[in-house]
Formats: sequence, C-alpha cells, structure tokens
Amino acid sequence: MTLVRTPMTVCETERLRLSHLSSPDDASFILELLNDPGFIQNIGDRGVRTLPQAGDYIDNGPVLSYEKFGFGLYLAETREPRARLGICGLLRRDFHPDVEIGFAFLPRFRGKGYALEAATAVMTLGLKTLRLERIVALTALHNHDSIKILERLGLKFERMIQFPGRPEESRLFAYQV
Repeated sequence: MTLVRTPMTVCETERLRLSHLSSPDDASFILELLNDPGFIQNIGDRGVRTLPQAGDYIDNGPVLSYEKFGFGLYLAETREPRARLGICGLLRRDFHPDVEIGFAFLPRFRGKGYALEAATAVMTLGLKTLRLERIVALTALHNHDSIKILERLGLKFERMIQFPGRPEESRLFAYQV
C-alpha cells in the first residue's frame, strides 16, 4: 500500500521540477511508464501491472532509496502547467559499487530536451551537492538516444558489464571528477 506523503521538490530547471515520488497519484503514472514498450525494451520489465504493485514499486524503490542514501529516482514534471513527463535520478544498485544516473520518459515527451535538462540537473546535484566523484550510467547496446544524452552530459564509454539475471551485456559510461 502506498502511503500519502508530501512531495519534496529536489530541484528546478527552467522548464522542469524534480521531486520525490510519493503520492498515490504517482502510482498511475509509474504504472504507465513501467509498461511503456520502450521502457521494457531499453530498461527492463519490472513486472508491475497493477496500481498496488506500482505503489509498492515506489515505496520499495525510490522512497526506500531516499531514506537509505538521501537520493533516488525523482519525478520529472513541467513546472506550469504541471505534467508528469518521466523519472530521473541517482541509483545505488546492490551489484555495482558506483552511483548511477538513470532516466526514463513517456514517449510523448521524448525528443523535446526534457531528459537532457533533467539529467543535467541531477548530475549537478550529484557532483556539487552530494560531492560524488564518480557517476556511471548503464544502458542497453541499442539504446542510442540515451547514449547520446550520456555523451552530452560528459560521460564516456568505459566497458561492457553484465547485469545479474540478464542475458545481454550493457554499456557502462562513467563521469569521473
């Protein structure tokens, strides 16, 4: 069950607000995003098919990460009028030692510069506020749009990496201070 929380704004850009995923209203958005064919193809199938599962995903993923690490995936939305576009934030995975930047946007908001704008803000948050010295990104081999964004953020291809439980390798990009 998703608990009702007050959304906390993490940062704002010219067009966007990044805030904690927190309210029951976010569950329907997360359900739509996680079941987008592009999300499933490029990031993976999270097996979230119902609103309660989406609420659990928020509570056991982003919300737990905020509490444990002080960062996580954030809701990216336009400032005015408010429209939920996607998610962008920092992750710490059990199988990898580095903090990772990640982002995903609904199809109707892709190609408008929102992902780059949000990811730039998240990189600034990670490097200047959290004082991270290294931020990585993992991407599918065929995810050329995300690769372009990572390169524009200054991340460089470092090596191939194998995700636990996934047959194909992923590309690891890194930004090192």
